[in-house]
Amino acid sequence: MATLSPRIPSLIRRLSPLALLPFLSGCGLVVLDPAGDVAQQQGDLIVISTVLMLLIIVPVMALTIFFAWRYRASNKQATYKPDWDHSTQLELVIWAAPLLIIICLGAVTWVATHLLDPYRPLARTAPGQAVTEKVKPLDVQVVALDWKWLFIYPEQGIATVNELAAPVDRPLRFRISASSVMNSFYIPALAGQIYAMPGMETKLHGVFNETGDYVGFSANYSGAGFSNMRFAVKSLPAAEFEQWVASAKKGSSALDRLAYLKLEKPSEKEPVQHFASVEPQLFDAVVNMCVEPGKMCMHDMMSIDAAGGAGIAGIGNVRAVTYDKFAARGTADLARWSARYVAALCSSPIMSNDKPDATPVDLAPLTGAGLRRPSDPPPQTALNAASSRPMS
Repeated sequence: MATLSPRIPSLIRRLSPLALLPFLSGCGLVVLDPAGDVAQQQGDLIVISTVLMLLIIVPVMALTIFFAWRYRASNKQATYKPDWDHSTQLELVIWAAPLLIIICLGAVTWVATHLLDPYRPLARTAPGQAVTEKVKPLDVQVVALDWKWLFIYPEQGIATVNELAAPVDRPLRFRISASSVMNSFYIPALAGQIYAMPGMETKLHGVFNETGDYVGFSANYSGAGFSNMRFAVKSLPAAEFEQWVASAKKGSSALDRLAYLKLEKPSEKEPVQHFASVEPQLFDAVVNMCVEPGKMCMHDMMSIDAAGGAGIAGIGNVRAVTYDKFAARGTADLARWSARYVAALCSSPIMSNDKPDATPVDLAPLTGAGLRRPSDPPPQTALNAASSRPMS
């Protein structure tokens, strides 16, 4: 009776994991099969870039194997030229093919970089469906907290923690900031990631083309509770979204400044919360780092600095901090002076940005390097706007 070679069982053990590959076909590749048009274009860009690069990688790998086999030492039929060192034809092929692919990659990524700019308002909600002036985007204000996500709906007057709902086929306009450290706001099914940073505001535009339940998370490490910093994402029909809003308004919780300061304190695995009302301009106070009562906002400080400062009297214009980002600053004796904040000198309103995209997107094809047209007026920065407003 024939016996198996001792090498065969070892080979079977090594190849057995390959039998599991067919079962992986059921895994969801949300990045390449998302539910939103922006994320789908980004997924297509990944596929196109990969295919273009494989046009060089695959032939090089195949030719490496071919030459190793063709010119092996035991092949006496192969041409042997030990003094050969140059071929103009080969040089043209070797350098021309990668150059053409780099040109193609550069053209594709240049166009996609501008068309998929997260700050750029959507020009379409789906292929062939342009956004008209009658379509009003849904504004959502996002604050990355330790370690949870706060979503404020200024139009609906509600707020949620660790739950984001949006109507399908309606453009979404996010204004994003953070309370302490930097995070990265990412919903793979909707659009690409963008950073959330304290004292700054970033923007993101997207749209859901399919209904369903998805997941969002932070893609940037931010401390002990980072791994649980996830939130539920619901893409709902318009009628169900209105029902969701009505359900959130039935509660009795209100998100004012004091409630926000309590919510801001670090916590992990925070359950979903709904707030039936939100204090107006709370998000702008978060961006300007002046949620604490009596604390000077950044835009006021910039206005004072632009006017030459508050003078010698401003040295004593500080107050003690009772809570400062989970004792992150100002707790040690050596940092006692840092346990202060500048008190407000006036009652000027917070710089609000209720219409972050007041200028509609230009649907004309891109013709330049993403620069404004010569006829467009120069943009006015927030600092110039702050410095031009008279102080009260």
